Amino acid sequence: MKKNIIGYCPICKEKLIVKTLKCTHCDTEITGEFTLNPFDYLSREQLDFALVFIKNQGNIKMIEKELGISYPTVKKNIEDLCLSLNMKIENEDEDLREKTKRMLKNKEITFEEAERILGEL
Repeated sequence: MKKNIIGYCPICKEKLIVKTLKCTHCDTEITGEFTLNPFDYLSREQLDFALVFIKNQGNIKMIEKELGISYPTVKKNIEDLCLSLNMKIENEDEDLREKTKRMLKNKEITFEEAERILGEL
């Protein structure tokens, strides 16, 4: 019976490595220390979510519908997935807020324009 690769030790929770690779066709075995890919370190739930995300091409409405979860839950799952994959999370809303504040401070936009921009977030 074939088993899925696990990324973490069930005893101490440290990352695992692969020591042996074997060809099922010719029985060739290669030994060494092989790293797993980042997806091998995801939990089953995270991997399932990633597959749904990819299948739906990142369309949050479709992900919400397929999984029966809310928009904030989808966003939280995406954030958790990115953190687990060591990806930097870009917060476009926060960047726009900071840019708007800077532009207002430098008198590049009026208060009303800043209010409109921030109101659209």
